[in-house]
Amino acid sequence: MKTIVITVSPLGETRLETKGFAGSECRSASRFLETALGTSSNEQLTAEFHQAATTTETQVRQRL
Repeated sequence: MKTIVITVSPLGETRLETKGFAGSECRSASRFLETALGTSSNEQLTAEFHQAATTTETQVRQRL
């Protein structure tokens, strides 16, 4: 299941966490929230992001 978790700290700082997305699909899904919340100060890419990107690259190379 694809979800976006938004956490707001007592100081008003927000954190977005995407779950269940493959590769850069998470960026597309959360872009509207990032725009609404303002400037991003930090980004941490998960293993899902890198794993999906590697899998896609491998599939493309095998087709060539």
